[in-house]
Amino acid sequence: MSCIFCKIIAGEIPSYKVYEDKHTLAFLDIGPVNPGHTLVVPKKHFANIEEAGEETLCRVMKTVKKVGLSLKKNLGAVGYNILEANDPEAGQSVPHLHFHLIPRLPGDGLTFWPQKKYATGEAEAVLKKINMIK
Repeated sequence: MSCIFCKIIAGEIPSYKVYEDKHTLAFLDIGPVNPGHTLVVPKKHFANIEEAGEETLCRVMKTVKKVGLSLKKNLGAVGYNILEANDPEAGQSVPHLHFHLIPRLPGDGLTFWPQKKYATGEAEAVLKKINMIK
């Protein structure tokens, strides 16, 4: 087992556990964006979101919600971001499905990616390729 998150789940590597149940674990990120930055993982190993079944995703999202509410209630966060980087090309550094919960505080300076605009006709072409509604 070479997955660092699997080792944390197994108790082989110490962590600051925020929440744990039979199927999920939430622990503090060791390189936090803001204090309270928490990772939520399924205990069963899945490399990315497509590998995980719907039941697993529902369990993980229930934990995400619990932790997020705690960040607001107990840490004083005015909001939080939920981030899941799916695959290395998207910035996923650990190949175990995980969600970042980043507490937001007034004036924390965190900004997100720049937004672009579609060229004429580009949105329609993209929609035609990815449209799942039939």
